[in-house]
Amino acid sequence: MPEPSRSETEHHDHPRAAVPLTAKVLTVSDGVAAGVREDRGGAAVHSLLSENGFDVIEQRVIPDGVNEVANALTYMAYGYNGLVVTTGGTGFGPRDATPEATKRILDRTAPGLAEAMRAANPLGRLSRNIAGTRGRALIINTPGSPSGAVEMLEAVLDVVPHAIELMAGHDALHPTHEH
Repeated sequence: MPEPSRSETEHHDHPRAAVPLTAKVLTVSDGVAAGVREDRGGAAVHSLLSENGFDVIEQRVIPDGVNEVANALTYMAYGYNGLVVTTGGTGFGPRDATPEATKRILDRTAPGLAEAMRAANPLGRLSRNIAGTRGRALIINTPGSPSGAVEMLEAVLDVVPHAIELMAGHDALHPTHEH
């Protein structure tokens, strides 16, 4: 069997824990919820996650609105150790309120993830996405545009498994620093 290339091993500095990689996808869109627009953003996120070893165990669509998004995220994160990705509602439209709803229910923010996602593309500067945790769930906002959602999620997907492991209590895999 051939040895793995450096690019296949360089970002895996620790052994994988036995934490399953599962994900939930929440599409936030008035048009998709009303059935007048196709859920291309949710489909693109689902495909990317599946291609990267995640088992997408739930996918739902809701209309824009702070209360709707906050309620859906609270429900999706309850008792869950995994990734929740939203698509839609991160722009400057009058009903784009996904970041406000997400911020309302987060226990802790993960600004490094959101910053890395916005840096993935010059148009990322127009995104108001945030990321953080609720309980043991990692919640990440992405834009509704399929290409934007995929590009932003790809920017952080390599570190998501480690975050999920840490939230599951597998801190023995966390690098320690000798003083």
